[in-house]
Amino acid sequence: MEHIIIIGGGIGGAIAHDLALRGFKVTLLEKGELLSGSTGRHHGLLHSGARYALHDVETARECMVENQVLRRIAPEGLEQNDGLFVAVDEEDMSYHDAFLHTCGEADIPVEEIELSRSQQMEPNLSPNIKSVIRVPDATMDAWRLAMHFFATAKFDGADIRPYSEVTGMLKQGATVSGVQVLDHRNRREYTLRGDIVINAAGPWAGIVAEQVGIHIPIKPAPGVMVGLASRLTNMVINRLHPAGEGDIIIPQRNLSLLGTSVWLADNPEPLDVPPAHVRQMVTLCAQLVPKVRETPIHSAWTAARPLVVHDPEAEPTKITRSFDCVDHESRDGVAGFISVFGGKATTMRAMAEEIVDLVCTKTGRSIPCRTKETLLMHWRRFYKN
Repeated sequence: MEHIIIIGGGIGGAIAHDLALRGFKVTLLEKGELLSGSTGRHHGLLHSGARYALHDVETARECMVENQVLRRIAPEGLEQNDGLFVAVDEEDMSYHDAFLHTCGEADIPVEEIELSRSQQMEPNLSPNIKSVIRVPDATMDAWRLAMHFFATAKFDGADIRPYSEVTGMLKQGATVSGVQVLDHRNRREYTLRGDIVINAAGPWAGIVAEQVGIHIPIKPAPGVMVGLASRLTNMVINRLHPAGEGDIIIPQRNLSLLGTSVWLADNPEPLDVPPAHVRQMVTLCAQLVPKVRETPIHSAWTAARPLVVHDPEAEPTKITRSFDCVDHESRDGVAGFISVFGGKATTMRAMAEEIVDLVCTKTGRSIPCRTKETLLMHWRRFYKN
């Protein structure tokens, strides 16, 4: 049985789940607690894809497909509350027709809502709203939804090891044959051999690849999110324009999450929370829901998106949110090592399917993916023996 090592405890849970279902021996290594990186710290939007429809139809279409899959396989990790795209001014209205058209191209169902009805649905919306369009967004629990994948993978035999940092790669000639690991719990170093090592380290993926002398076009893109101490809406509220900063409000239990700013960084940590960005999120989101201004701030934090960046001069809000899977044997002449990077939490299952399809090709297996139909176990199952 081939042994597959996964580096990264974020989307790595979905990869471990898929690998275990297809009969591989799996060991997952995460240097900290599971989901302590980007995957467990985003704002929790289950994308319909509409947010990217105006400038990235491929990603929009990916999100809509995966939105429906996750609703089927992990309903307990979601609040299926839908979302509204609202136009605040005439500039927003200039995107109205194009938004409806591109949502249609991406197979995203939309419904125009009368303004009087929208105010009944969401009384805290700005009275200046000029147009409202309903889309099948939803709210996910960033931590619990991903833990559904970990729980199911563990039940199916995957070895999940948090606090296990990969400090180096084992190589035999031009082949990666395993990893060097530092167990932070026991202060013990050991080597772990495997047939294929998967680099799924999110915004740290470039750092991992450098350990075998490989460059991948990944760039950490931090952003500030602000949690308000009140639930101001029941649905996700988006501004009707190309995805930008401070243009989304996501209800999470009794909180409202405002997001997000974005900039490109050289390293995914440490990351500060610039006070100016917090103020910017409040100011911009208050244009959608005025009560944002008078609601106390509960928390503010920063997480780094793992963006695929081919042009370092590109505007961060315009960089694709799609993902890449790379076979480093065919691209770089380094066997036994593959990477998956970019993407979003909404597309983690699809990212896992593509990378595990590649593993099957490289190991000569012909085993179909079953994760679209396999119901995930409750996240609490992870903590049961």
